[in-house]
Amino acid sequence: MKLAELPLRIPAAGRILVGRNRRGTWVARDQNGRFGGLFVNRAQALKYARRIGQHSESIVELAEEIELDIF
Repeated sequence: MKLAELPLRIPAAGRILVGRNRRGTWVARDQNGRFGGLFVNRAQALKYARRIGQHSESIVELAEEIELDIF
């Protein structure tokens, strides 16, 4: 899926988690595992999170590792 195909906002997204996985790749995904992506750098992961999040307060940057687990 191309980024341009994503809707500007996904309703009731909940929290968007941003962090690095064990390989050092940046991950952004919602807390329920409904959507997310892998990114080359932090700026792109945060840009994605802002695009799909309801509010900037819903974005949580994690210090611990995060994996892209999509259900």
